[in-house]
Amino acid sequence: MSIIINDLSYVHPDKQLLFNNITFSVSDTESCSVIGDNGIGKSMLLKIIAGKLEAATGSVACSSQPYYIPQHIGLLGQTIAEALQIADKLKSLRAIANGSIEAKAYETLGDDWDIESRTIKALEHWSFPNLNLGTSMDNLSGGERTKVFLAGLLIHQPDIILLDEPTNHLDHTSRMLLYKFIEQSSSSIIIVSHDINLLNRIDTTYEMRNNGVKLYSGNYSFYEEQKAIEIGALKQGIDAEYRAMRLAKKKAQEVKERQEKRNSQGEKNKDQLPRSLRKKAKNSGENTASRLKDKHSKIVEDHKNTLTELKLKRGNTNELKIDFDDANLRSGKQLVVAEQIRYSYPNSKPLWDEPMDIEVLSGDRIHIKGNNGSGKTTLLKLLLGHLQPTEGSIKRAEFSYVYLDQSYQETDADYTVLQMAERYNTQHLADHELKLRLNRFLFPIDTWDKSCKMLSGGERMRLYLCCLMISNHTPDLFILDEPTNNLDISSLKILTSNIKVYEGTVLVISHDLHFVNEIGIDKEIALI
Repeated sequence: MSIIINDLSYVHPDKQLLFNNITFSVSDTESCSVIGDNGIGKSMLLKIIAGKLEAATGSVACSSQPYYIPQHIGLLGQTIAEALQIADKLKSLRAIANGSIEAKAYETLGDDWDIESRTIKALEHWSFPNLNLGTSMDNLSGGERTKVFLAGLLIHQPDIILLDEPTNHLDHTSRMLLYKFIEQSSSSIIIVSHDINLLNRIDTTYEMRNNGVKLYSGNYSFYEEQKAIEIGALKQGIDAEYRAMRLAKKKAQEVKERQEKRNSQGEKNKDQLPRSLRKKAKNSGENTASRLKDKHSKIVEDHKNTLTELKLKRGNTNELKIDFDDANLRSGKQLVVAEQIRYSYPNSKPLWDEPMDIEVLSGDRIHIKGNNGSGKTTLLKLLLGHLQPTEGSIKRAEFSYVYLDQSYQETDADYTVLQMAERYNTQHLADHELKLRLNRFLFPIDTWDKSCKMLSGGERMRLYLCCLMISNHTPDLFILDEPTNNLDISSLKILTSNIKVYEGTVLVISHDLHFVNEIGIDKEIALI
């Protein structure tokens, strides 16, 4: 086995248990995905396997040092060469080329005489040519940093690879390269991702839970099918327990009423008994009633406990939906008309090879696509009037819009969850109504004082949708700029289901083709 994980658990620094009883293995050349609810600890698990974090209990055994690509790549102050762990080899290579005969230089370089050319070739493979290896990682975008780490796969050719949300920030071309690499790789690979297209290329799926993992011997689509069957069975079990509990309560009430009737009849007849037997009869009746009460209380309690266990197994499977009103604009009305537009940043050539004509009509669902750096976000700013074209003209009608980016900036504020909801309470809902809606969107009382800045991507998305529901604001236009990058799968489903039922206009920038197809795109703008 390449990776053996045995009875692993992790405890936060505040002593709160995150997960335990994690046991599974990955054999040579096998690829698997690890999925699970937001906050379950998937990224922590990868860090433990990579040796970046220490488990509370259990063990991890790897046949070689894993190559780990984290979800958030910081590396402040590091050069590309340092991030790729080749800086010392490059330094030794150049020293030898300049005539050095020091043994340390030869020892550091080893057999990697072609390290520089191999690195340049690897970066070119990931569409990152002509790159100075001394460039600081701080100067690179999120997608570019990921590409640097992906280039390390070709440079080091590791036997074990750990990938945490590797397609975040990657354009379509780079995603396709990554898919191909994983399909053809002979390494042992563990992937944490919400990218359904990627997950469907992996034939082993582990669902991570607080108290262990469950194996599904198939890709994500197979997992979803099996999960639907499990949830259906659990629902039937829950319904059966509800019926059994109601019946048990009814039976207990009937027994109680019969016993009370007997006791009442006994009271009427007690005067006919000798004095010595009256107390004994009373005590006997009370004991019988107590025994029956205890017996049926236990039956009801057992059903309650079974019901609780079934609900925990089922989890939160209900989708959260906003009851969107229809957008105010009639279908087919011109919102934006752009004629022969191009844009150039100062001292730069135009972003697009040819001027563009664009028409946005109310009711359209438009996918703006292109590789990293093609100017997709700039085009959005032009269409909204935040920038003016350097060539051509743009006419705009009056319309309202909501802008959802990958960080959900609207909720990145110095407010608590409750304060953010209160800011959107333009309908002056009663306090209990406001809190009821927060609960509906999975923000219980113990989260109301939590800072919005501390929320995960999925939590921010849920809070913003909740705020839209509270304000009863249905925009004419939804603008989605890489909205899926920081979402887990359950949050992605919530966003998808809400955009699907929305009747207005949608402009979306996304490299997640599964999401794009699910929300029903009918037009494309391809930037070259």
